[in-house]
Amino acid sequence: MPELPEVETVRRTLNEQVAGRTIRTVTVKLPRIIQRPAEPEQFQDALAGRTIQKVERRGKFLRIVLDGLVLVSHLRMEGRYGVFPSEEPPELHTHVLFHLDDGTDLRYKDVRQFGTMHLFLPGEEFRQAPLAKLGIEPLGPDFTLQALRDRVGKRTSRIKPLLLNQELIVGLGNIYVDEALFQARIHPERTPDTLKPAEWKRLHEAIRTTLSSAVEAGGSSIKSYVNGQGEMGMFQQQLLVYGRKDEACSVCGKPIVKFVVGGRGTHICPRCQPMKR
Repeated sequence: MPELPEVETVRRTLNEQVAGRTIRTVTVKLPRIIQRPAEPEQFQDALAGRTIQKVERRGKFLRIVLDGLVLVSHLRMEGRYGVFPSEEPPELHTHVLFHLDDGTDLRYKDVRQFGTMHLFLPGEEFRQAPLAKLGIEPLGPDFTLQALRDRVGKRTSRIKPLLLNQELIVGLGNIYVDEALFQARIHPERTPDTLKPAEWKRLHEAIRTTLSSAVEAGGSSIKSYVNGQGEMGMFQQQLLVYGRKDEACSVCGKPIVKFVVGGRGTHICPRCQPMKR
């Protein structure tokens, strides 16, 4: 599933490609992608003639801001957007096509068919699902060390599932939580009450540094992720633990191990991230 860096990369690419373009018509080939309004015909009619003003992001969601409406889109496992000449035949699994006024299409392709689109009046999207209960943005100015401790520090669950909880902190997924915990030298099964002040500081810095570096690298192409121009992300070349089971730790040389925490495959260095009791 695309995480914050991948969605941010898609946002930047789409902003360059479609901001200022007007949607002439919309074709919906798979109605269940459209979650709001109830009928795909309403979705198509509402967007016809609207101009795309900008593309923003909230957590792992794209916010396509139009004149008078906001389209909230989640890519889920393998959803992707791309801009193509209108005369070019759509690829297999292309489910929604926005026909633009410059002779191109903004197309949504989703092999797994798990992606969603919701249409709202401006401002309404923040009061209703799927955005209403999202937590703090880890790259935003409000994500201070104290904000991290306020949201996570008083809970008794293991630290990794807490960091994955989108109602606490948005955008963090499996890849970047593993990487941040490794950089902070914190075992993913530790609970917040066991963390020392220095560890909180390291964790806060590691989250921001890991995500910022991943955004600059265009995200991580672990499976099928590409940006809106069909380009792979390159941060996977910088991953220190994720996907590196049995490889030597870059810090101490001990083999990276993989196990399950909260139902998610988890990578650590057992020497650099000891489980303190």
